Amino acid sequence: MGTRGVPALVDTTPAKTILVYRNGDPFYVGRRVVLPRRRAATFEALLEQLTEQVPVPFGVRRLFTPTRGRPVLELAALQAGGKYVAAGRERFQKLDYIHIVPRKPAKMRKLKEIKPVVHCDIKVPSRWQTYHRTSRHIHVFTNGRLFIPPTKIIIPKFSLTEWNSVLAMIGEKVFPLGGVRKLFTMNGHLLDNSKDLQDQHFYVAAGLESFKYFPYWKSPNVPSEVQQKYADIEKHSRRKKKEDSKGKEPPKHDNIPPRAQDSVFYAKEGQKKTLVEPLIQGGAEGDVYKAQTPNMETQGVPEVTEDQYVQVEVPLDQRPAEIVKEVEEIHDDAPDFESNKEKEDERLYEDNEGKRLSRTSARIKKWLHFLKKNNMTW
Repeated sequence: MGTRGVPALVDTTPAKTILVYRNGDPFYVGRRVVLPRRRAATFEALLEQLTEQVPVPFGVRRLFTPTRGRPVLELAALQAGGKYVAAGRERFQKLDYIHIVPRKPAKMRKLKEIKPVVHCDIKVPSRWQTYHRTSRHIHVFTNGRLFIPPTKIIIPKFSLTEWNSVLAMIGEKVFPLGGVRKLFTMNGHLLDNSKDLQDQHFYVAAGLESFKYFPYWKSPNVPSEVQQKYADIEKHSRRKKKEDSKGKEPPKHDNIPPRAQDSVFYAKEGQKKTLVEPLIQGGAEGDVYKAQTPNMETQGVPEVTEDQYVQVEVPLDQRPAEIVKEVEEIHDDAPDFESNKEKEDERLYEDNEGKRLSRTSARIKKWLHFLKKNNMTW
């Protein structure tokens, strides 16, 4: 019997690990590849393994050192932990492969909301956060129709940029005469911009007609606090009107008869005074045509008296009153037109009858003359 040989020992050599870059790519950070002995028994098998793991056009055909670009031709030349460049058929491209580091993702900047510039220390509620960013919930009455309850309308934020869009949206649910052309508050204030619209407020929609003052706030659909607010406003306005009316004193016309007060020639208060008054007060003997100081050229000249036949035009209020006849007296004094007409008709009839008889007698005379001339008898 032959003796058994010594059994072969297990190879405990660790597998090689290399870092492979891609030729000509400055952003490829390298791929770590483990080279087991059983799988990568030959150099050609190693190239096939690198083709699967490193994306190179037309596959990995050659390996180079990263610094000087020397080709690696066998497995024994590979060093554990070494760095190499995988390439295809192209030439080696010189780059700083060793210092290629992975790029960190850019941090996303947070968008900060732009706030208005504050020029003073006074803190007031601003509209920059709410204007054009939130919708409006309003209640709209129809102008002049107090018994129609208000309509709730939601105006979206994209419609608040144009006032005509707001009016058109209100016109889809409220129907005044001629469509919605104006929007008022309940006390008659006209709105012309969507900035004045407030949430959960009450308004009045009107067409081309003017605003009709009705107590819209007394509607049962209006909240009690809104009713109380507008009731206080109305009381204040009435009180103010009474105070203004008491402050104005009525004009005194005790010594003047009422007919003279109604006359167009009566000078009421507030009218401008004519220029005749200062002339009468400053003239000699109260005459407006006499100078205040005598003229040297007219001294000693006799005064010419007015002629008695000169007609002077007197104002209407200074003329003597005339008696105006009543309508019945005018009819009594008027001539009888019907009797005159009958007399005229009789006279025309007599004239026509006389002319007809004269024509008939002339014809008879001509006929007798003709018979006598021809020795004829009747």
